[in-house]
Order: sequence, then structure tokens, then C-alpha cells
Amino acid sequence: QVQLVESEGGLVQAGGSLRLSCEARGVIFSINTMGWYRQAPGNPGNQRDLVALITSGGSTDYADSVKGRFTISREHDKNTVYLRMNSLKPEDTAIYYCNLVRVPYTYWGRGTQVTVSS
Repeated sequence: QVQLVESEGGLVQAGGSLRLSCEARGVIFSINTMGWYRQAPGNPGNQRDLVALITSGGSTDYADSVKGRFTISREHDKNTVYLRMNSLKPEDTAIYYCNLVRVPYTYWGRGTQVTVSS
């Protein structure tokens, strides 16, 4: 069983920075994709939107809204993925969820709140 343990989010002013981390615990296969999704207040049906992902080979993908501001990275030996968030905006306020995909399985963290004040 895989467990994803996220760091605490927090409250930050607009323009500030924050780094999230997520450690995958349990039986972790080396080939997988890890990423971050977020659920903004008022999202219909509690929809989670992709923020960023990174493959085990190091390929990355970002939502257009965070390109140039957020950076995803990972440490394989620690089974940990990081999300560095710079130039935060109030619209980045959301619950951030860590995600790991090892086909055909998908795992989620419990979520961590990030609030950006204007």
C-alpha cells in the first residue's frame, strides 16, 4: 500500500513563496509519475485541476496558469516530490493534493491548504 504524506501548506501574502513536499511511503516502483493537483473554493463537483507533474524520467508538465511561477522537482532516493510556488496570487488559493500514478493504480494524499491573501 502506498501512502502519500504532504507537508503543511500555509497562509502567504500575494507575491510570496511557498514550497510543498510529498513523500511516498510503502512499496514504490521506480517507474511512476508524481504530481500536484488543486481544488479551488467553489469548484463544481469538487474538481481537482492539474497543477504540475513529473515523470520518473524527469519530464514535467504544468498548468498554463502556473507556468513560470511554479517548479516541480523530485528526489528519487527519498521518494519525494516538491512544488516550489513563487509569485503566488490569491487565485492560487486551494487545497493541494499530491498524486502518484503507477499504472493501473492512482494514489492521493490527504490534501494541504494553501491560502494566498491579497
